[in-house]
Amino acid sequence: MRIFLTSQKHTQIGGPYTLVNGQGQIVTQAAFEGHYTLLYFGYTHCVDICPLTLATVSAALDELGKRGESIIPVFISVDPERDTPKVLQDYVERFSPRIVGLTGSETQLQSVVKAFHVSARRQAPNGSGYLIDHSSLLYFMDGQNHLVGMIPVDASAHQIASELRRFLPPS
Repeated sequence: MRIFLTSQKHTQIGGPYTLVNGQGQIVTQAAFEGHYTLLYFGYTHCVDICPLTLATVSAALDELGKRGESIIPVFISVDPERDTPKVLQDYVERFSPRIVGLTGSETQLQSVVKAFHVSARRQAPNGSGYLIDHSSLLYFMDGQNHLVGMIPVDASAHQIASELRRFLPPS
C-alpha cells in the first residue's frame, strides 16, 4: 500500500485547513502560499516513529543546504486532547526551530486528517495514558497547497533529501 501511495500522482490529497500554531495563532494553508511544505501527522506522546521522523526530516533539510531553506516542515498533531499549542511548540523546538507545529480542535483536526487521508485511531488506555495508531507519510506540498509527492517515513535523511531534490524545480 505504501509503495502504491508514494509512487502515484494524487490530486485528491490535501485541501484547505484552519489550525492553531504554537503561539495560539490561527493558521490556514494560505499562510504557506508560495512556499513548499513538508507535512507530517503525528503526536507528541509518540514513543518512537514521530520523534525519529522529525529528527530525520531536520537532517534531510540540513543536507539540502540552501535548497532546504525553501521548504517549511509542518508537524500536525492528531492528539488534540494532550497536544495544546504550548506542548506542541516545546516539542517541535527540540528538533528544529524551523518546524511549525499545528493543532486544533477535534473537528478542525478531523477535517485536515480526512483531506490528507490520514488514519489515526486512539488505542485503549494503558497505565501511562494512551497511544495513537496513525499512518506515517511525509506529504510534500507546493506553494499552492497541491501535493507534489509523498515520502515514506522509514527513509533515511539522505533518501528524503534525494526525493526532495527530485521534487524541487531545478535551481
